[in-house]
This record gives sequence, C-alpha cells and structure tokens, in this order.
Amino acid sequence: MTRRHLVLFARLPALGTGKRRLARDIGDVAAARFERQMLLVMMRRLGRDRRWHARLALTPDRRHHRLRDRPRRLVVTGQGAGDLGTRMRHALLACPPGPAVLVGSDIPALAADHIAAAFRLLGRHHLVLGPAEDGGFWLIGARRSPGPLPPFGRVRWSGTHALADLLANLPRRLSVGFATGLDDVDDGPAFRRLAPRRGF
Repeated sequence: MTRRHLVLFARLPALGTGKRRLARDIGDVAAARFERQMLLVMMRRLGRDRRWHARLALTPDRRHHRLRDRPRRLVVTGQGAGDLGTRMRHALLACPPGPAVLVGSDIPALAADHIAAAFRLLGRHHLVLGPAEDGGFWLIGARRSPGPLPPFGRVRWSGTHALADLLANLPRRLSVGFATGLDDVDDGPAFRRLAPRRGF
C-alpha cells in the first residue's frame, strides 16, 4: 500500500536571510523570529500526524543538520539547486511512491485538516493546488500515478501570475482540483492581517 507524503518546504531561519519583503516592513529581527516560530509551529502541527509521512525540505542544503526541536519522525532533506519551481518539483519527486503534497511554512491558518482535504482531492484529480489571494498558491500536490509529476514550465514565481502561469503550462489531459484558499505572510500588511490572530 502506498503512503501519503507531506513536504514542508522552508528556509532555515537565520537573521538577514529569507523573508526580505517582510523584513523591509517589520525589521530583520522580527522577520527572523516569525520565520522561526512558524517553522516550529508547522512541524508540531503537521509533522506528527500519522495520516501521512512528513518530510522537511530545507534550504540552504548544507545547513539543514542544524535544525533543532523537530519531531523525531520528520525526515529532513535539502531542497537542491535551481529556481523555486525546480526545487519544489525536486522535493516532490524525492518522496517515496504515493501521493505527495507540498506546502510552505509561512501560512498561519494552515491546519492538518487542510492537508487531509488536499489528499482527498488527489483521489479524484492528478494535481491539487491551493490558491492564494495574491495570485500565487500555498499548496501543490500530485497523485504521481500513473505518470510522473510534469515540469512546471516558465512560471513567474513569487508574483501575482504564479498560479495562472502554472495552470497554463500543465498538459490538458491532467485534472486539477483546488483546495481552500489560504494566504501566506510575505510582507508587513499580510503579517499585520494574518499573524496576530495566531499569536505571533
């Protein structure tokens, strides 16, 4: 029996790296603190659930061994080289056989029920996407059977066209299901709107 796989896709929190738009709005220290707290929350919230095998794909690759406080069952790997799409595709393809779902670690409202619903959608579709209000997406999942995950093609990552570009590049034969819309925290306005409700 194939198992479900969840990939938590994240940057190892460090002062002055990652979340640059957020850091410009709220400062480097606050941005790094938010990134660290969110990663810990997501590992606890999603990494212990026995409905799937959880993996943490981190960048930079050479530093992923420094991560502390992770659930014992959580497999930690590097993301590899390339642009965002290449690294996400690599993280999904690196999972053992079975349906796989990938999410970021900066989505305060994300809960285990959202992941379970995405896996249910993969029972009816080849791919599942979680749309975000900013035109991107917070989740991508693939059944990975009978065929492999297709290339993402040319996508304007981290912008308002990411979801539309990805959909335009997919082969027409693939069925796509859509998960509930959720939003990540990329800048100050999103932080002020989303993070305080979750205690950050």
